[in-house]
Amino acid sequence: MTDAFIYDAVRSPRGKGRPDGSLHEVTALALSAQMLDALGARNGLTGHAVEDVIWGNVTQVGEQGGCLARSAVLASGLDESIPGLSINRFCASGMEAVNLAANQVRAGAGRAYIAGGVEMMGRVAMGSDGAAIAVDPGLAMKTYFVPQGISADIIATEYGFSRDDADALAVESQRRAAIAWKEGRFDRSVITIRDINGLPILATDEYMRPGTDMQALGALKPAFKEMGEGMPGFDKVAMLKYPHLERINHIHHAGNSSGIVDGAAAILIGDAEFGRAHGLKPRARIRATAKIGTDPTIMLTGPVPVTQKILAEAGLTVGDIDLFEVNEAFAAVVLRFQQAFGVNPARVNVNGGSIAMGHPLGATGAIIIGTLLDEMERSDKALGLATLCIASGMGAATIIERV
Repeated sequence: MTDAFIYDAVRSPRGKGRPDGSLHEVTALALSAQMLDALGARNGLTGHAVEDVIWGNVTQVGEQGGCLARSAVLASGLDESIPGLSINRFCASGMEAVNLAANQVRAGAGRAYIAGGVEMMGRVAMGSDGAAIAVDPGLAMKTYFVPQGISADIIATEYGFSRDDADALAVESQRRAAIAWKEGRFDRSVITIRDINGLPILATDEYMRPGTDMQALGALKPAFKEMGEGMPGFDKVAMLKYPHLERINHIHHAGNSSGIVDGAAAILIGDAEFGRAHGLKPRARIRATAKIGTDPTIMLTGPVPVTQKILAEAGLTVGDIDLFEVNEAFAAVVLRFQQAFGVNPARVNVNGGSIAMGHPLGATGAIIIGTLLDEMERSDKALGLATLCIASGMGAATIIERV
């Protein structure tokens, strides 16, 4: 099987996903096109340089609807002979785009791809496209559906994580992200975003709150307690599935959960011949990819079984992995991952995560792969694993190896 290499990775800064956010005026199409143009310009991509653009986005409705991938190609400077494929695996859409591209290269179906994703959460509201598991009573009852925040609190209850545990992880995420930006650790990958007139509008992640401390987080009310204990009473639904739980401990709030932001990311993937033809040096090899389905009620535990799966398939152990990126959808997701594998927290999300910088749903999977690669190069590490939890109970993972 042919090796699939990462040649380059870019991302936008993450803007606050609301009307006063710096990226609010930018459409998903325009932001996607800027990512494609950045990769094209940095790597001298002309003509039919890549086989396809595979693009993830979660809320595929309105201006994010249709085949956004193909629209982005046409809006960019890429050649019109390059097609586009839009995909949706919820929060892992950007990672799945990368994994799908890598596996097609490995199978010989094209020498190179651009893969990544976008989500403009301030312009296209999460959930506005509908989702059968949430809105179809037959499926919702069968799966004991609860919102993700309740699922995160179930994890905390089931595995014994306290409010202080979650808040401490959030404070550390903010601290690490602030250090990473101060030291320029994202400089190679982050592209300044420009408006329709070509003027710069955002160059750094703007969601961060670097002064966050335990006292500030302690003042926040649990975000999901009312919907759990009051109406519509999702705690009772959860306890029908997990009758051994006497109650749900609601520990999550805005400060220890991922932020709603706008953002995009793109990764250039190709075989060795593509690199030679374009005078490009590979930065990493995509060693393995994996996905898995999990319990749809607790929903967010996927990083654990998918990591077990990918390690087994790659012939590796947790100890072989130097660095981990585990998406900080909620603090309990990362706490459970560290608990399950006994991983030193110093090796997980070294430069902060989505609690500090935000989680642009369709883009995050590609973002954390790029962040992982940058950190592996900075700290001279060999193997890294990135993974995400996924709505409705799934997990996805990617292992990359420096070359």
